[in-house]
Amino acid sequence: MRLNALRARPRRRGLPKDAGDRAVIMPNVLDRQFMADRPNQKWVADFTYIWTAEGWLYVVVVIDLFTRRVVG
Repeated sequence: MRLNALRARPRRRGLPKDAGDRAVIMPNVLDRQFMADRPNQKWVADFTYIWTAEGWLYVVVVIDLFTRRVVG
Protein backbone atom coordinates (compact mmCIF):
# COMPACT_ATOMS: atom_id res chain seq x y z
CA MET A 1 0.00 0.00 0.00
CA ARG A 2 2.84 2.37 0.79
CA LEU A 3 4.38 1.87 -2.66
CA ASN A 4 1.09 2.92 -4.27
CA ALA A 5 0.47 5.76 -1.78
CA LEU A 6 -2.70 4.10 -0.54
CA ARG A 7 -4.08 4.60 2.95
CA ALA A 8 -6.77 2.76 4.85
CA ARG A 9 -9.83 4.79 5.78
CA PRO A 10 -10.93 3.91 9.31
CA ARG A 11 -14.60 3.15 9.68
CA ARG A 12 -16.36 5.79 11.75
CA ARG A 13 -18.97 4.62 14.19
CA GLY A 14 -21.82 6.98 14.90
CA LEU A 15 -22.75 7.91 18.43
CA PRO A 16 -26.09 6.77 19.85
CA LYS A 17 -28.97 9.08 19.08
CA ASP A 18 -30.09 11.37 21.88
CA ALA A 19 -33.82 10.89 22.41
CA GLY A 20 -34.05 13.42 25.23
CA ASP A 21 -35.16 17.02 25.01
CA ARG A 22 -32.22 19.38 25.42
CA ALA A 23 -34.47 22.04 26.95
CA VAL A 24 -35.09 19.84 30.00
CA ILE A 25 -32.34 20.69 32.49
CA MET A 26 -32.48 19.67 36.12
CA PRO A 27 -31.79 22.29 38.80
CA ASN A 28 -28.38 22.36 40.50
CA VAL A 29 -29.46 20.96 43.88
CA LEU A 30 -25.95 20.40 45.30
CA ASP A 31 -24.67 23.86 44.32
CA ARG A 32 -21.13 22.40 44.29
CA GLN A 33 -21.39 21.33 47.96
CA PHE A 34 -19.85 17.86 47.64
CA MET A 35 -19.45 17.17 51.37
CA ALA A 36 -22.08 15.08 53.19
CA ASP A 37 -22.73 14.81 56.95
CA ARG A 38 -24.00 11.23 56.91
CA PRO A 39 -24.22 8.23 54.57
CA ASN A 40 -26.93 8.15 51.89
CA GLN A 41 -27.55 11.88 52.21
CA LYS A 42 -26.09 12.83 48.80
CA TRP A 43 -25.57 10.58 45.82
CA VAL A 44 -24.08 11.65 42.52
CA ALA A 45 -24.13 9.76 39.24
CA ASP A 46 -22.52 9.81 35.83
CA PHE A 47 -22.82 7.70 32.72
CA THR A 48 -21.00 7.07 29.50
CA TYR A 49 -21.31 4.70 26.60
CA ILE A 50 -18.74 2.52 24.89
CA TRP A 51 -18.76 0.62 21.62
CA THR A 52 -18.34 -3.14 21.98
CA ALA A 53 -18.73 -6.14 19.71
CA GLU A 54 -22.35 -6.32 20.95
CA GLY A 55 -23.04 -2.69 20.07
CA TRP A 56 -23.35 0.36 22.31
CA LEU A 57 -23.24 -0.38 26.04
CA TYR A 58 -23.97 2.17 28.73
CA VAL A 59 -21.87 2.41 31.90
CA VAL A 60 -23.42 4.12 34.93
CA VAL A 61 -21.82 4.86 38.29
CA VAL A 62 -23.54 6.12 41.47
CA ILE A 63 -21.33 7.40 44.32
CA ASP A 64 -22.25 8.19 47.94
CA LEU A 65 -20.56 11.52 48.73
CA PHE A 66 -20.08 10.69 52.43
CA THR A 67 -18.21 7.40 52.00
CA ARG A 68 -16.93 8.17 48.47
CA ARG A 69 -17.81 4.60 47.51
CA VAL A 70 -19.68 3.28 44.53
CA VAL A 71 -23.20 2.32 45.60
CA GLY A 72 -24.65 1.43 42.23
